[in-house]
Amino acid sequence: MGRVLTLDLTLPTPEENLALDEALLDEAEAGGGPEVLRFWESDRHFVVLGAGCALREDVIVPACRADGIPILRRASGGGTIVQGPGCLNYALVLDRIARPEVSSIRGTNHYVLDRVGRACAMSASGPATRTGFRLMGICDLVGPDGLKFSGNAQKRKKRFVLFHGTVLYNLDLSLLGRYLKEPPRQPEYRAGRSHDQFVGNIEIEPYAFRAAMRAEWEVTGDLAEWPRERVHALIRGKYARDEYTLLF
Repeated sequence: MGRVLTLDLTLPTPEENLALDEALLDEAEAGGGPEVLRFWESDRHFVVLGAGCALREDVIVPACRADGIPILRRASGGGTIVQGPGCLNYALVLDRIARPEVSSIRGTNHYVLDRVGRACAMSASGPATRTGFRLMGICDLVGPDGLKFSGNAQKRKKRFVLFHGTVLYNLDLSLLGRYLKEPPRQPEYRAGRSHDQFVGNIEIEPYAFRAAMRAEWEVTGDLAEWPRERVHALIRGKYARDEYTLLF
């Protein structure tokens, strides 16, 4: 296995936080490592489109504009989400050579989310058990109440994979219906449920979750430097440009 280093860092703006996940992948691909586990949580709300999502299909743009909610696009796949306080994000940059388990998209989903589910169970503050969190659909985690609390996505390069996701523990769920349309493509297990019937927060202690994730990934230390110049380049070239957000 590769050496996994942790980075617990939330940057000031939504654009910077999205760019940093991608920059960590680019840095690893260019230099051959190390693997990284990052945590971050935005202090403001914003909407994030998946790489292939269509703004007109997914987002209630007038509501976002009225409330001053930024609309951005990330580099990975998956669906459109609302970010903000109470939405804890993790990102993993993993080496496909050191970890043959991440050689395929499906294999990566199972390999990573098994560990994330265990970390959630270990950090649960409510009456959950180790079997209370399960993988549903392609890459969602569902809690004991049957509600989705974690959406996840990947961006893959020749050697390294970025796998990142959300863990909802105190997000204002009323904002989902205000800013997001019902998605045109839905996993079968959603069964036509609206946002408020499909998504929920789970009872975890965020710091305990961080500790459990560090243990699951056998973190050996902290990442001393992060790729500032690459973050700024990605913001200038992609994340701050309407042309990128409005691709579809």
